[in-house]
This record gives sequence, C-alpha cells and structure tokens, in this order.
Amino acid sequence: MLTEKTINIVKTTAPVLENYSQEIGERFYSLLFLKVPSLGNIFNQSNQKRGIQQGALAKSVYVIGAHVDQLESIRPMLKKIAQKHRALGVEADQYLIVGQTLLEAVKDVLGDVATEEIIEAWGAAYNEIAHLFIEMEKELYKGVEQQVGGWIDTRPFVVAKKVKESSVITSFYLTPQDGQPLPTFKPGQYITIKAEIDGEIYTHMRHYSLSDAPDKDYYRISVKREDAHDGNPNGVVSTYLHNKTSVGDTLLLTAPAGDFILKEPSRPTVFISGGVGITPMISMVKSLLQGSTNTEITFIHAAQNGDVHGMKEEIQSWAELSSNIRSYVCYSNPTEQDRQNNQYDKEGYIDLEWMQSLLAHYDHDFYICGPQPFMEAINELLKKWGVPDERRMNEWFTPNH
Repeated sequence: MLTEKTINIVKTTAPVLENYSQEIGERFYSLLFLKVPSLGNIFNQSNQKRGIQQGALAKSVYVIGAHVDQLESIRPMLKKIAQKHRALGVEADQYLIVGQTLLEAVKDVLGDVATEEIIEAWGAAYNEIAHLFIEMEKELYKGVEQQVGGWIDTRPFVVAKKVKESSVITSFYLTPQDGQPLPTFKPGQYITIKAEIDGEIYTHMRHYSLSDAPDKDYYRISVKREDAHDGNPNGVVSTYLHNKTSVGDTLLLTAPAGDFILKEPSRPTVFISGGVGITPMISMVKSLLQGSTNTEITFIHAAQNGDVHGMKEEIQSWAELSSNIRSYVCYSNPTEQDRQNNQYDKEGYIDLEWMQSLLAHYDHDFYICGPQPFMEAINELLKKWGVPDERRMNEWFTPNH
C-alpha cells in the first residue's frame, strides 16, 4: 500500500509530467531501445517515427499518477492497456526494466526538479501499478490459454481467401495452419499480426479488428491500405498485407483481445462508423442479426465516397433481409456515379440535426469507431444531445486513447 505522503507527492507532481510528456516519452524510448533492443519488436515503430507513441506513454503515466489513490475510476483505461499488453505478449519481468528506464527518463528531462523524494515516490507508485497490470494480464493469459483452441504467444495462420472490399480495403480470411479449433471471440475484438518484413529492422505488430461474427472456422480481418512512403512511416504492415501477401501465405497471429465489445442489448442500438472503423461494427451487427434478439439496430456509416466504402453490399443485404436493421450512409465527397445511382443518404458530414431525424430519441446504446477527428466530432454531437458517457462505447484507433 502506498503511504499518504507518497500519494500526495505523486498527485502533486503529475501535472509536471503532463507538461513534459513528449520529452519524457522520447527520452524513455531512446533509453529503452538502447538497453533492450529486442523491445523494439513490441512497440509500434511507425508511431515512434511519427512521435505519437512517446506522448501517449507519458500521458498515460500522468493520468494513472493523478488517479493513483482512486484507480477504480480509471479501470476502463487500465483494462484497455492490459488487453493491448496481452495481445503484444508483454511479460511480467519486462516491467522492471521499463520502470527503471521511465524513472531515468523523468530525471533526465526534469533535472533538479525531480528530487530524490519525488523519484522515490513515483518508483513506489509505478511498482504498485505494475503489480496491478501483471495480475490483470496474468488472468487474461490464463483465460486465453484455457479456451477451447486457445493459445499463448503466436500461432501460424494461412491466408485462405483475399477479397477486395473497396479501392483501399481488402479482407483476409485466415485459417489455423495446424487445423485445430479456433477459440471464439467477443464481437468487436481484434487479433494481432506479427509481421517480419524484408528490409525492416524490427518485427511489426499490428492490431486488426475481426470483421465477421465469431464461431466460424476462420478469422476475417478487413484492412485499409495506408501507403507507406518517405516522410510517412505509417502503413508498413497494411502495405505488406495488400501488396506482398497472397492466398496460401502464412501469418503469425496472437489470440483475440480487446475491451470494445458488444454488450447484451437492453435498448435500441446505434452503430456509427467512419472509414475502416466499420470493421468491428460488422462483427457486432452480424452477431446481433444471427442471434435470437429482436434488437432495433441503426447503422450509420460515413466515408469519402462509394469507391472507398468497404462492405457496403454486405450491409445492404442485411437491411433487405431483416426488418430489425436500418442502414444510412453519409459521403463527404461523393462521386458522380454515387450521385447517379443514389448510393448515399447524406452529403457532407454527420450532424446532430440529421442524426435526430433518423432517431426518434437518444435513449439508445451507441457504438462509435473511426479516425480520431471523426470520433471526437461524433462524441461531441452525442454529448450535446444528452447521451450519457456510459451509453457511448468507443474504439479509438490511436495510442492516445
């Protein structure tokens, strides 16, 4: 247990860490990869090059420190981090070197401001939090291993089918190489691909949402191609999957993970997605439609135009076959063909007036997924309408959330 003095020091100094979050993150990772180069295989190197991961790390440290005496209030954040750690194969003994390096980075950046008393207090707090994560992740590893067909570490999967869904999205149907059963998963979860790419120093690990209902003999992921080029390090793995991976090739996967999952419906449910954020929604909606529930479903999807809109035919077929679902499409920049074929319901962006015209009231459960600006905009609209936090389930495709 942390002493009251330690808690006070950590909470008082947490805002200082927030102010220097980017610098501390950058120093931390440069030190860590020098000490343990193999850890570069776990962390997203594209996010490292873009400077995203560094700030996200220190921001998380700040939030945890500010709530060190009330960790229950940030349990959703802790659960999300623990799920990511399990998916990446983080091991308990790695917490020691990470903690030592983090404190060293804080000292290097803050200098004399980081007194011995402050460093000791943060060291004690880190040990407390690390123990909590280790216990949470131990349960996650245990749960995965005990599932029928479950596995720890990576498992080879064969690309059984590759389907082009739009000009930028392709679906990959993956079957276990050993022919053994697949564990089920919760709609909304993701798998993690461990990719060893020619010319890359590090192994790359990427999370991809499962885009089909559970309990099949394959996993399906639907990947947007983010072209990697000089000055834009993002997209190394998606480009590899689109351009270099063929039917019959083998990919290494870790077991399904994630806490953005479909709850047992107790009220009408609305799914709002933007771009490739449609992928976990497909799994959720398909699971609802295949179940025994009569839940009223509204599916709202935003895309640039019909050329990049993935899985639109699949969703249209659901709406034609089931009276439980209504589907609406918003294109920000529709093509002439979109206009001629009446392929969308609204031009521009989703706004509150249009959403209110589709929904009689806001007493729904909302699931939201897409790029960060889209997520922020939709959440602001729903807050303005009065939808409480607990009825807005979000999946952010960035390490900042």
